[in-house]
Amino acid sequence: MAKANFEENMNKLETIVADLEKGDLNLDDSVKKFEEGIKISKECNEMLEEAEKKITILLQKEDKIEEEDFTTED
Repeated sequence: MAKANFEENMNKLETIVADLEKGDLNLDDSVKKFEEGIKISKECNEMLEEAEKKITILLQKEDKIEEEDFTTED
């Protein structure tokens, strides 16, 4: 089975949150959904970190192209 992409994972997370918010699951099912959500959340975080590593700003200076990391600082 192919690994889900970021958007698919986000859709799964939204479904899990909606299921948990309804409040009609028993404790065992709620815990299972929560665990699944945490796992998907970690996968999304890893995808975002990987994407951040790949994002670069290319600046052309004279005859060479210089690569600069794109990072945001709060």
